[in-house]
Amino acid sequence: MDVMSGKRIIAFLGVVAVLFGAIVWTSPDFVRGVRLGLDLKGGFEILYEASPIEGGQQVTPESLRETAKSLESRVDALGIAEPEITTEGSNRIRVKLAGVTNEEEVREIIKKPVNLTFRAPDGTIELKGSDFVENGARVEYDQVGNPLVTIKLKDAKKFEDVTTRLTGQTLSIYLDDELLSSPVVNYPITGGSAQISGDYTLEEARKLRDTINLGALPLKLTEKYTQSVGATLGQQSLEQTVQAGIIGTLIILVFLVILYRLPGVVACISLITYTWLLIIVYNLMHATLTLPGIAAFVLGIGMAVDANIITAERIKEEIRSGKSLLSSLKAGSKSSFRTIMDANVTSIISSLVLYYIGNGAIRGFALTMILSILLSVLTNVFFSRFLIHLLAKSNVFTKPFYYGVKEAEIREL
Repeated sequence: MDVMSGKRIIAFLGVVAVLFGAIVWTSPDFVRGVRLGLDLKGGFEILYEASPIEGGQQVTPESLRETAKSLESRVDALGIAEPEITTEGSNRIRVKLAGVTNEEEVREIIKKPVNLTFRAPDGTIELKGSDFVENGARVEYDQVGNPLVTIKLKDAKKFEDVTTRLTGQTLSIYLDDELLSSPVVNYPITGGSAQISGDYTLEEARKLRDTINLGALPLKLTEKYTQSVGATLGQQSLEQTVQAGIIGTLIILVFLVILYRLPGVVACISLITYTWLLIIVYNLMHATLTLPGIAAFVLGIGMAVDANIITAERIKEEIRSGKSLLSSLKAGSKSSFRTIMDANVTSIISSLVLYYIGNGAIRGFALTMILSILLSVLTNVFFSRFLIHLLAKSNVFTKPFYYGVKEAEIREL
């Protein structure tokens, strides 16, 4: 073995050693950092239908979004970690809360209508959210460019009476029982419009605007669908799913090594790398892993195996035809690349359609599939090709046996 061949072998071993060292070192933290959905951790899911409390009004997209934000704030206040609260359609809100034990208490709290009130210094409620014009609150700027909030009331006379009585005092703004702001009434306000100024940042002003608009059209939430998963059942589902995935993956790795030998070993390295990178991406995206997500994860491993098998079979065909090893690697990699990319592009398009028309778990499945495919191409096509060429050019593994081909199968050119 010459110096150059030795360097290639050392380079291969170095890459694998550094890679596996990083995997062993970081994997425990990455695995613990993966967010689990309620079907794996336990918890409950509720689909609410929103309707105005007062008759003659309609649910607006703005009021639905702000109600969802309000629910998220309530859930955060209860100490529930990483809630999933999303709007669906024109009048529905889906709430997913993992790791919740006091389900009934939480459900009672989050379904209460938003209660916006303006209170006098003694705590007397002077104005309610229904006193304000729907979506009448706006963010504007004073003469020096500081943000402020303008509001409009339905009953100008009532507002004039309140501000006359409280001139020089505060008129505090509360959402439920949380104090949001305590502006001072400088003078009686006529005309039903007013400005709420203070040392607000733009973000604080926008939040106050959204809260007032939310309170102007409080929505009643009616449960349309519920699903509960016990913590024990969720943990059992996770353990059984992970166990099945590990056993299946080990069987596949052994199969690859036995059938394809050296390309099989390279495929095992790239598959392990692929799985590690996918877990890292999940952590960086703060994605929530659900049972459908695990299904997409395992399916992605299957597709990654398929990419390695296609490449290995193409290489074997080229070797059987009598070509040299390097020519066989080049031709086999080139012909397999087209087949692999055709299949992957088709799968990405299907997943994008699922993500666009689906919701909840379907979107999670589609997103996992897209990420799996992209990482599979990176690791099981380009990275595998890099490793196999390092070994082939070392002139150590030149016999057809190392690539799963018998001498008797080779045809002379």
